[in-house]
Amino acid sequence: MVGSPAAHAQAAVTINVVDVAGSLALLQDAIESYKTTHPNVKFTFTKAPAPELPSKLKAMQNAKRSDIDLVLGGTDILAAGIEQNLWVTLLPENNAKFAPLTDNYLPEVKKMQELAHNQGLAVAFMPAGPLLEYNPDKVKQVPTTPQELLAWCKANPNKLIYARPANSGPGRTFLMGLPYLLGDKDPKDPVKGWDKTWAYLKDLNTCIEYYPGGTGAVMKELGEGSRDMTVTVTGWDINPRALGVVPKEFKVGAFKNMTWVNDTHYMIVPKGLAPAKQAVVLDVMAYLLQPKQQAQTYDKGYFYPGPAIKNVPVTMAPQASQDTLKEFGRAEYADWIAKFPHVQPLDAQVMVKAFRIWDEQVGAQKFK
Repeated sequence: MVGSPAAHAQAAVTINVVDVAGSLALLQDAIESYKTTHPNVKFTFTKAPAPELPSKLKAMQNAKRSDIDLVLGGTDILAAGIEQNLWVTLLPENNAKFAPLTDNYLPEVKKMQELAHNQGLAVAFMPAGPLLEYNPDKVKQVPTTPQELLAWCKANPNKLIYARPANSGPGRTFLMGLPYLLGDKDPKDPVKGWDKTWAYLKDLNTCIEYYPGGTGAVMKELGEGSRDMTVTVTGWDINPRALGVVPKEFKVGAFKNMTWVNDTHYMIVPKGLAPAKQAVVLDVMAYLLQPKQQAQTYDKGYFYPGPAIKNVPVTMAPQASQDTLKEFGRAEYADWIAKFPHVQPLDAQVMVKAFRIWDEQVGAQKFK
């Protein structure tokens, strides 16, 4: 359990945390609070684009040096690192520390944990999407099917925008949700089972000006009025409106008969850490799976709802989080989350293949 001898060691230790998914919005305060009982532990925090981190880690590991101790990220960085053999295998080696905590995972999170191949631990959860977010002053009838979205896009060229899926939660959720919406042959096989999806995305490409490198840029353009609609997920709907990047009155629509493609943030440990430092990192990870720290993942709706474990109601969240969700949350989310089926995203290596195909066949000439 939390409080291992290594964590209590008197020697000062600095844990370098790299965030490639915006996870610090959910977790930084909780991580910092670890110092109240472990004053010898300090943290540094940096952010990096998910596609750039694997090559950096590979170079560090080849050079037998490690400046990165804990990675926070989504299924994209997890997948890329599994493919390149960058991560420490956490389970079952550390079952004694983590099993009592991971047994408390929500049912959908237990399924998401399978994607980690024991090389990451789920720390935050969002049912995600795909959803459509739009300016109600410009979009009078929100599309409810992919076909209606395509027709709207062609009638309103350059007014729909989404980001490169390899570095965008909403982008990849849209990519992975389309095979279910379009009735493709095998929604889990982007190489041989997505004929309808790839044809659709190429058609949609004809009315999209370009694809930003991240979701933040998309929301900025939506909020400023240069675009009228984007694909989104629960958290990327709530949080930019709470922050004032997107107007509060912007709306969200669900596709008819949609399937939720769930999303998770993971804690991941790169190979190459000294044993003493790795012991502290593992202790911090266990700490972040405790209910009190999990309640902080409600944040300002960034990864709505947030907690990965059971029995963490919003009433446990900081008052600021409760106030934000009361003002900017959506009453319809509870109904949609209960009504529509849920699936896991693509498995690690398969997701990388989907990103490559999209990059080559859809986005190739339109990155920015």
